[in-house]
Amino acid sequence: MLIRETIEENERKILIREASLAAKSKGRKVVEKDDEIRTCFMVDRDRIIHSKSFRRLKHKTQVYIKTWGDHYRTRLTHTLEVAQIGKTIGKGIGLNEDLIEAIALGHDIGHVAFAHNGEDVLNELLPEGFRHNENSIRVLTKIERQGRGLNLTKEVLDGILNHSGFSKGENGAKAFTLEGQVVRYSDKIAYVNHDIDDSIRAGILKEEEIPRELLKILGKSHGERIDTLVRDLVYNTLGNIKDGKVQVCLSSEIERALIELRKFMFEKVYKGSILKEERDKAKFVLKQVFTYYIKYPEKMPEFYLKVVEEEGLYRGVTDYISGMSDDYCLIIFNQIYVPKIVIY
Repeated sequence: MLIRETIEENERKILIREASLAAKSKGRKVVEKDDEIRTCFMVDRDRIIHSKSFRRLKHKTQVYIKTWGDHYRTRLTHTLEVAQIGKTIGKGIGLNEDLIEAIALGHDIGHVAFAHNGEDVLNELLPEGFRHNENSIRVLTKIERQGRGLNLTKEVLDGILNHSGFSKGENGAKAFTLEGQVVRYSDKIAYVNHDIDDSIRAGILKEEEIPRELLKILGKSHGERIDTLVRDLVYNTLGNIKDGKVQVCLSSEIERALIELRKFMFEKVYKGSILKEERDKAKFVLKQVFTYYIKYPEKMPEFYLKVVEEEGLYRGVTDYISGMSDDYCLIIFNQIYVPKIVIY
């Protein structure tokens, strides 16, 4: 028996009936020979973590605040925290940790430079709009490996596509796997709490400003809040499954508290007046770079010129811009618009 087959057999023995078994995956768009050691979800995890777009996350902003400090989260460290939280939840419920990890590692691959500020710019500029979760799928299926894509399983791609939309509540699209639903919650649990931590460190937020009633429900410290949310999600989901409701969700009280805490962060930090000047700067830079390449597409690398030829100018420029890290976008902006010598 191959090692992979042993791992798949162990999954059947250990995971709950509602979990996603690697041996029963819906497969890939292009059929491949199975790996001798790794399950299909393990292969997906490795493909994502070794991709160029994953490495670029280290220089992409999580929240646009003083990210040059060593202890502030980047899009990469956020991704790792989501994976860690998701795997803990998955193990507690009895789900497939490899699938959770693969979805978590790939969920923000399609984010633009300067966090949601960059996403807002592209959403305004493109006729069809721009959503980072949809762009993550494009990056993983059409951009990586010079257009060949990573050929990931349907379970992983679905989980990545449906990790957003928390504010839509029950009406939001959900992943068809419980593992994908876990990542959707893990993402919110991670960013709401670590963004509070970073905002306090940056002097943008004071702990006493956080609504007391929310701290009373969720916990006063970063660790206490994550512990409360993880435990509640595990026990509530197990209760749902026992009652025949196959769905990952928090209890009503804890979910309301998380939604209110997220709303508070949007009003105070994400869309607050304190960071408005920095948000505007980021949007200005990205818009100018985008405009430049729309006017001079021939300045882009050859791969993106091929996209322009096959799918249109805006699509090619968007693919190039959306892959840029904050640092690279600023370098390009300086090269294009900042004079190198004083002209008399």
